Amino acid sequence: MRMENIFYTDKTPFIQEWWEASDKVTLITRPRRFGKTLNMSMLEKFFSVRYAGRKDLFQGLAIWKDGKQVITRMLTKSITRL
Repeated sequence: MRMENIFYTDKTPFIQEWWEASDKVTLITRPRRFGKTLNMSMLEKFFSVRYAGRKDLFQGLAIWKDGKQVITRMLTKSITRL
């Protein structure tokens, strides 16, 4: 989407907000078609070892500019997707 200049809303501030909350469990509830799957996919890619080294996915976005503490922990927290 970003590479083809398609309209894109940067939802990466959610990563830092979620990380700084330090909750043991996070339950994301929203109405249908409200971005739950998109947010989970974004979190998975940000923290997943499978995407290690893929800085290009987040460079230039809000999390890259403001989330230095989060970025340093990119590979140390596992995400479970149910």
